[in-house]
Amino acid sequence: MQLHDVWFVLIAVLWTGYFFLEGFDFGIGVLTKLLARDRTEKRVLINTIGPVWDGNEVWLLTAGGATFAAFPDWYATLFSGFYLPLLLILVCLIIRGVAFEYRHKRPEDRWQTNWEHAIFWTSLIPAFLWGVAFANIVRGVKIDQDKEYVGSLLDLINVYSVLGGLVTLTLFTFHGAVFASLKTVGDIRDRSRKLAARLGVVTTVLALVFLIWTQVSRGDGKSLVAMAVAVSALVGALGFNRAGREGWAFALSGVTIAAAVAMLFLTLFPNVMPSSLDAAWNLTVTNASSSPYTLKIMTWLAAVATPLVLLYQGWTYWVFRKRIGTQHIVDAH
Repeated sequence: MQLHDVWFVLIAVLWTGYFFLEGFDFGIGVLTKLLARDRTEKRVLINTIGPVWDGNEVWLLTAGGATFAAFPDWYATLFSGFYLPLLLILVCLIIRGVAFEYRHKRPEDRWQTNWEHAIFWTSLIPAFLWGVAFANIVRGVKIDQDKEYVGSLLDLINVYSVLGGLVTLTLFTFHGAVFASLKTVGDIRDRSRKLAARLGVVTTVLALVFLIWTQVSRGDGKSLVAMAVAVSALVGALGFNRAGREGWAFALSGVTIAAAVAMLFLTLFPNVMPSSLDAAWNLTVTNASSSPYTLKIMTWLAAVATPLVLLYQGWTYWVFRKRIGTQHIVDAH
């Protein structure tokens, strides 16, 4: 395996980590409207991710930075062709971070309500758009012989990509509901588990259609195995959620995300961004990568930095591992 192949795998791992962690993060944001009955319960949900949400976003920065350094042509084509959707995601992430920090700064009801609306929408929109973006990457977009995207925004809106967006939205929300049941106590825990059961059924149907479509159109034996793992893990998560085993349910919903992302990257390889105009114009791990010397330096840096990041983030989750409930929310005023 050459270094550009290694970095394709590493980038897939980074996106997997981002969707696993930010997935339940987005899900909690959506659940502030779907699950919470009052402001106290919204505070409970937000507090479950309060210590970790910003750390989760580091995975996105790392994935984007790694793509820029290892595959500059992939990065350039992706971020120019998908400029508006990715800009909208960026704006949402900025507003979302501000909302978490500013929501409690003033006591007025209107102030807090507006920021709570912002948390909901800036969680829902990126959760949907990430699915649209990756579905289009797998499906192929209009790339010419100069490695430039020559399509329009409307070319990114199609049945397959919208289905991909619905899959990530429902899967992340299900992942968040399972996380909420894992991190809370009392009535909100019970309702989280019941909502996860209903969301899981919808997620399973949508995911099956999307994954089978992907497998039939672009898959091979390896992607078929990944699809089987994703579907089996999702069904297992539903079963453990029904049995009240939140830890196992959350682990398996995470496996579902990891296997689904693995399937998408397996269907891509050795391409990184297929051209729908001519297969000869596909961006591949070979023609889109940096020089071997650059990849070598990056590999050494990643070997040193990655374990440190994993240890720190793991320690953070361990410190804030306990459940919380409405009884732990102290009146602000």
